[in-house]
Amino acid sequence: RCNFATVNDKDFIIDRRAGRITTEEAKILAEALKDIKLEDAEPIFVSTTEHRGVLVLRGDKLSRKVSDVDLHEVGVRVSKPRPLDDSVEAEHTARVLEEFIIKSRKILQNHPLNKERVIRGLNPANAVLPRGAGTLPNVKPIHEVWNIKAAAIAGGALYKGVAKALGFDIIHVPGATGTVNTNLKAKVQYTIDALKKYDLVFLHIKATDTVSHDKNPVRKKEVIEWISHEITPLVDLIESQGYYLALTADHTTPSEIGEHRGDPVPLAIMGPNVRRDSVEKFDELSCARGGLCRIRGVDLIKILMNYLDKVPLFGE
Repeated sequence: RCNFATVNDKDFIIDRRAGRITTEEAKILAEALKDIKLEDAEPIFVSTTEHRGVLVLRGDKLSRKVSDVDLHEVGVRVSKPRPLDDSVEAEHTARVLEEFIIKSRKILQNHPLNKERVIRGLNPANAVLPRGAGTLPNVKPIHEVWNIKAAAIAGGALYKGVAKALGFDIIHVPGATGTVNTNLKAKVQYTIDALKKYDLVFLHIKATDTVSHDKNPVRKKEVIEWISHEITPLVDLIESQGYYLALTADHTTPSEIGEHRGDPVPLAIMGPNVRRDSVEKFDELSCARGGLCRIRGVDLIKILMNYLDKVPLFGE
């Protein structure tokens, strides 16, 4: 994963998101990086949403055991990639990655779009900061594990990519941007339509995380209220057609901190035969006192499959 970022002439990170550069601008910059040649690997850089992108390295003797360049901090020097073990592959990958960072920096620094952004008083997207190196794991698709047909609806490429790797069909929704200006009404309607053909539909909404990173709690409150209103048709399906609805988050992003944290997230499951508890509010503290208590993220799918009668039985 990569961020377009703003770095000053002394190599200090000024803005990890380059002023939340628009998706359209980021794609222009990504196009300028497509011709980068590396000595011992083929780089493929793809811009996704706003400042976000992904870098693929293809070649021999490559490893995911390299350190992050993006350390989720500003006001610090850009960290050089370094091997995380003693293997030849890790050392080689760190060198290749540094070569890409240096060459991309030269291109971005002199790009007309960035010069124009500076004139407009905006932070230039003059650096690419990679993090979270990995390789595609060998996982069974969801239909082989649970014998269900699943689909995913999301705006961000990351979520669609993970879902695709797990065997979900990806449903593309016009106006689904993965940002606060997404067409949530359309995403909800596409979800309702998809439920006629799929056993499970994953609907991802990014907006709350975005405004949390911006440390804007008032805007976050407004976004939560907006989401609550727009998903009402999904709640109505529970009673009218007997569907199940699970509402949760993949992580916390406190507005005060502006970064991800590992605190427990609220979870609510609604539907036929779901045991009712005394919880009346959807928030972290209220849900923790509910009937589900605190579970691991990997257990959620098992709970949902139990309601769909897809969990194998043991004993008589």
